[in-house]
Formats: sequence, structure tokens, C-alpha cells
Amino acid sequence: MIKLNFLTLLTIVTLTFNSNAAFDVNARTAILQDYLSGEILYEKDADKSIYPASMTKIMTAIVAFELIRNGDLNLSDKFYVSENAWRLSSAGYSSMFIMVGDEVSVEDLLNGIIIVSGNDACVTLAEGIAGTEEEFALLMTLKAKEIGMENTNFANASGINNTNNNSTVRDIMIMSKYLIENFPEEYKKFSIKEFTWDRTGGEPISQGNRNPLLYKNLGVDGIKTGYLAVEKYSLASSIYRNGRRLIAVGSGFNTKNDRSRESAKLLNWGLTNFDLIKIAKSHAAIETVEVWLGKKNFINTYVKNDIYKTIPRGRKKYLKVFITYNGPIQAPIKKDDILGKLKITYNNELIDEYDLLAFEDVKKLNIFSRLIKSINFLIWDDV
Repeated sequence: MIKLNFLTLLTIVTLTFNSNAAFDVNARTAILQDYLSGEILYEKDADKSIYPASMTKIMTAIVAFELIRNGDLNLSDKFYVSENAWRLSSAGYSSMFIMVGDEVSVEDLLNGIIIVSGNDACVTLAEGIAGTEEEFALLMTLKAKEIGMENTNFANASGINNTNNNSTVRDIMIMSKYLIENFPEEYKKFSIKEFTWDRTGGEPISQGNRNPLLYKNLGVDGIKTGYLAVEKYSLASSIYRNGRRLIAVGSGFNTKNDRSRESAKLLNWGLTNFDLIKIAKSHAAIETVEVWLGKKNFINTYVKNDIYKTIPRGRKKYLKVFITYNGPIQAPIKKDDILGKLKITYNNELIDEYDLLAFEDVKKLNIFSRLIKSINFLIWDDV
């Protein structure tokens, strides 16, 4: 017998929400994602090829963070500064201002990359890890493919002036989400507003973070700016407010002011026009289902992953969440057995479903108890 339990009126279509024709962002290409639900709230030519410029440095940091986590690199390790790296500390480039022959710790290099966007620090880190920047770029591209960045190729660690260094705002969004999700502690570096480098041969130099949204009291805590003459201005940004996070990426802003203003507008639009709804928490009991001939008459169920949905504000009445299963379910039942489905509908249309798993084992009754229960059912219709 099919059992159908309604849980609550909650969720929304898992489609891209780009229906507000009046809203637009003054950028060549842009995308906005609700972090927890994964919903794309807005996109504009999101798969158009771009030069990612200094947003490339997000992947430079990710590769280093993974090596540190795996024990193949330490923050205290020191790398020699080559002339090749030092030349990028000249005028016209974002720099940490390291000197030829310096030995700089991985921790300082990461601060120089993340906070002040130092190209010289990128090259030094890349050469220290992989021998050459070209070899390091191969590691970056391999990681990009692994995490689903299907339209990205990295040709260097900094993002400067190489036509083979290309991506899309969708891929930069995927990379940004991966960083925040997998390295939450390390991600905190992206919100630091100033870094002071005690440089060789001169007074310590302090530089501010180049992300303009960090200074606007919006709740933005990252991620990375970019600029190339051919691409204009770009920005990957993330806002965290009231337990909710959005990720925005835009490229082809005409001016610095456009980059700051339009990115803030995109993030605020997402926060004010949509609600985030929590449907279920992973590995937490959701609903009980009936058991037949088991040592328990009911068993709790759960889903494997957190389920969040993003809904246009004021649309909850169109949403339903319910579970279905063929029951009562006969014992024995093992933990993690699939017992049914958690289904989500919008306007009575199925838009998502998830496996409903057994929360625990349920053993079968002994033969005498099973016989008594079966007789009771036949006589009294009592399970």
C-alpha cells in the first residue's frame, strides 16, 4: 500500500530564477547563486568566455590549501624568490614587494596573494610548489576540471596577460563555492582588510584588500577582484547575512565604480527578492514510517544531505513537501536502507525528490510473535 505523508508547505522549483525582466546588471556577464540551495537566482551570459584576471588567484590559494590539508605543504615552509617573480613587483602590477633572494613563508605568500593580490607572491608560491609556474598552472587546471569547472583553463598563477588563461563567471562561481565549502577557516583570510609585509631593504609596507565591498558594511566577506585592459573590471563576491550566503560573479564592468555598485546591487537584489527555506537537515530524523513484523512498529527516516530551497518572496503557499513509501515496510530493515522518497512539488508539479533512508536497524520478530501478529491482522485487521 502506498503511504503518503504531508510534511509542510515549504519549497520551490529548482529552476533558474531570472524572471524579473526589469532587473539587470551593468556587466558583460554575471551570475548570482544562493549558496545553501545552489539555486541560480540571476544570470547574464554566464557561460561566455572571459579572462578571469586576478580571480585566478582563488584557484592558486585552493591548490595551496589542499596541499597543506594533505600534509604536503606547511604554512611555515619558505620559498626562494626568483628574479622572474621579483619582476612582477615593478610598477603597474599588484605586488607584495618581495625581493630577489628573499625566502618567504607560505603563510606570508598566501596573505600577499589573498589580501593584496600580489602577482610576485603568486609566482613565488607556484615555483616553490611545482618548480615552474607552468607546472603549477597544470595543477590548477586539473583541480578546476575535478570540481566541475568545464570551461576553464589556467595558464598561470596570477591571471595576468595570457590569452590561454580563460574561464566563465559560472566556473568562477563554482570555484568560489568550493573554496567556501571546503576551506571555511582559510576562507576567513579573504575578509582581512590589510596586510603588512616587513620587506627586505625598506620600511614595512601596509596595503589594503582590493575588494571594495569589504568596506561597505554590507556583510560581504570575500572574494576577489580582477582587472585586465581587455576584460575591464571583474569581481567575485560573497555576502553572509542572517545565516544566508550568496555568491555573485561579474565581469566586464566598465569602471571600478561600476564593479562596486553593480555587484552590491546584485547581492542586495538576491537577498530582498528571495527567501531561503530549510527543508531537511542531513542525518536528522524527518518522519516515521510503519514497520510490519518487526521489533518496532515504526522507524525514523532521514535524508543524506541538507536540503534547502530558494523561493521568490511571498510564494510559500504554492509549495508542498511530502514523503511516499510502500508500507508498512517488512522487517528486517537495515540502517540506510532506502524506504521511500521525500518529494517536493510546486503547483502540484513534482520538481525534486530524494531518497528516504532508514535511521536505524529493525530486527524481525521471532516466529511465534510473527504468527500471533499475523493472526491478529487476519481476525481484527490489527497490525
